[in-house]
Amino acid sequence: MTYLNLVNGVLRRLREDEVSNVSESTYSKMVGDYVNDAKDLVETAWDWSPLRNTLTITTSNGDNLYSLTGSRNEGKVLNFINDTSNCLVEYQTQNWFDDKDFIQEAVTGSPKNFTYAGVDGSGDTQVKLYPTPDQAYTLKVRVVLRNVELSADSDTLAIPSGPVLHMAIALLSRERGETGGTSTAEYFAIADKHLSDAIALDAQKHPEETIFYTP
Repeated sequence: MTYLNLVNGVLRRLREDEVSNVSESTYSKMVGDYVNDAKDLVETAWDWSPLRNTLTITTSNGDNLYSLTGSRNEGKVLNFINDTSNCLVEYQTQNWFDDKDFIQEAVTGSPKNFTYAGVDGSGDTQVKLYPTPDQAYTLKVRVVLRNVELSADSDTLAIPSGPVLHMAIALLSRERGETGGTSTAEYFAIADKHLSDAIALDAQKHPEETIFYTP
């Protein structure tokens, strides 16, 4: 479903006229904003299959700081593998890294641990590795990356459109102070049902994971 389809879907259900483009009026632009707000809520509710990606990091000797390119400081790491040494790279706290950096002697070798280390100049999440690599290692990082905000009329969602559509309706209904017909609470209940159903369907693709979702 395109961005324009979503906006018009919201407008129809709230008894408003459709538009030919999202920027047609101040009101349709506001509806577009609520569609993006709904997209953000739905994207963060579950690790959706279409948002899962594998990033590759190739280390260099003496460098322990690397960027997760494309994460925009919003990515979630699912697992981190040292493909060269065939081992997991496990998360440790910043305090753990401080102990290694400032109290113990510096160690180089095959990376076995990581921690988050702010963002780079592009706004992407950075990770710090331990031990500091002593050569080129290939690291595979399985991440969930949220999509950028919808902006063009033809932009499409990667995640299921139903939960986004109904969450946007609920958000806009609350903003309008709807009291007649379907209430805001009912709209949110409908949105939660669409969301939980979509999560249950997507979760079938990942039977090894357990998810508890409460609307």
